[in-house]
Formats: sequence, C-alpha cells, structure tokens
Amino acid sequence: MNAPLNASIAVVLVEPAGPRNVGGVARACANFSGGPLQLQLRLVAPRCDHLGEEALQMAVHGRAVLEGAQLFANLAEALADCRHIVATSGRGEGEPLAPLDPDTALGWLWQGANASSGGASGTNGSISPIWASSNGASGPCGATGGAVVFGREDRGLSYDELLLAGQLLSIDTGAAYSSLNLAQAAAVVLQRLRVMAIASADSPIRLPTAAMPVEPVRRDRLEALLTAAEDLLLEVGFLYPHTARARMAKLRGLLQRSQVGETEVALLRGMVSQLRWASRRRTP
Repeated sequence: MNAPLNASIAVVLVEPAGPRNVGGVARACANFSGGPLQLQLRLVAPRCDHLGEEALQMAVHGRAVLEGAQLFANLAEALADCRHIVATSGRGEGEPLAPLDPDTALGWLWQGANASSGGASGTNGSISPIWASSNGASGPCGATGGAVVFGREDRGLSYDELLLAGQLLSIDTGAAYSSLNLAQAAAVVLQRLRVMAIASADSPIRLPTAAMPVEPVRRDRLEALLTAAEDLLLEVGFLYPHTARARMAKLRGLLQRSQVGETEVALLRGMVSQLRWASRRRTP
C-alpha cells in the first residue's frame, strides 16, 4: 500500500500592507489546513501590524495561524528551505516564466511537496532551516515541502522575486475587472490546493513528465551557487558591476526553467570552484 500523501506548504506574503488582508489570509489558512495539507504562514517585511486589532478581528478562528506566523527580512530567506515554489502573478506578460492555470501549477507544487516530504506527515529530516519568529527568537521551523507566494497588494511581485519561483500561477478572472484582493486570491488558491490534497488520497495526481524532470534543488543551495558564480564572473571580467544584475537574472531564469536538481548544482559548484582555482594560478 502506498503511503498517504501529506505535505506542509508555506503561504508567503511579501510586504503586506493591509492588516485585514493578513488576517483574512490567516483565516483562509485555518479554513483549508488539516488532514493531508498543513499550511504555515510566512510574512516578508510586513508593512502593517500583523498582530494588531484589525488583523486579529479578521482572522477569527485563524488567530493561532496569525500568532504563529514567521517573519523574514526578504523573500529569499523565507524560501531558503523550499524546493517547489509557486508565485502568483497577474501581469500576463513580461514574466520570466509562462503563467499556468491554478490546477496545473498547484499540481506541480503538490506532487513535488509530497516527494520532498517522503509522503509522511510533511516532515523531512534533511531540512533544518533557520527562521526569525514573530517574537524575535530564532530556531528551526517545521520542514516545508513547498511554498505559494503572494505579492504586494499594490504592485505584486517584482521580476527578481518572480525569478525565485519554479512556476507562476495566474487566476483567470473576467476581463472587465481582473484585480483580486489579496485575501480573496489566497482563498481561491488554497481552496484548490485542498481539493487537490483530498482527491490525491484516492487518486494520485498525474502530471506530464516534462512538468517535473527532477526533484528541484533547495532554494538556499541554488542561491549559494549563483552567488559563487557571480563572484567568479566578476573576478575574471566576464561580468561588470553595472551589468551584473541583469546578466545574472538571465542565468537565474535559465536555471529556473531547467528545474535543476541537487546533482546538477553540485556539478556546477565544482566547475565554479575549479575555474576560480585555475584563474588564480595565473598559469597557462
């Protein structure tokens, strides 16, 4: 008999400004968490008091989720322990990846999150991330198989932030008014994710093989590779300080589209290390 599918998914809000929105997302997390799907709330540099009266009133029975929310200084830190990341976007053009419909993107997330957790209780002994808690203390947080990221209420996610995701998700709305409130968007996405989680207990999700060629590498390890590569390329003169950001964004996009795994990243890290050693020898 196959092990039951279970996964912990991080719901990440980037710089939320409305306390009622944060409370509404916490309430949605409480609504749709439980059984095979465990949801945890992460806040990146919130621009409001997420434990204020307005947020707590909106959270209702999601108060425990709100009070347990993890705080991070930036999105990269919030995603450091994640392998499968879906970011929401409403732009429709000029994005690093083609946006997918919710079921396709969330199917990729759910299947990958279960692969990361080993299909048992959403835990993975190989992951021991560091987080900053709401009271300022730090320590290990529960392992997460993946994350779904929501951007700012007024301008969403930046291009660089979208580059941190493995897939982009777009919610289909009427053309006359396509903008969704943050809490509304979160409720739509989390409800679809829960339906998928419950259904998968009886009928495993099947995705095209091209959707997930390998298990993606953890986000912090990919970031370490990119940092090492950028340092080397600046050192040898391939990159210049004023163009490094744009050129590294292209490299990041290439690696994201390729969904590189642990083996590929280890190979690239070895190449970077050897090339740095050779460049510093200054010999033919």
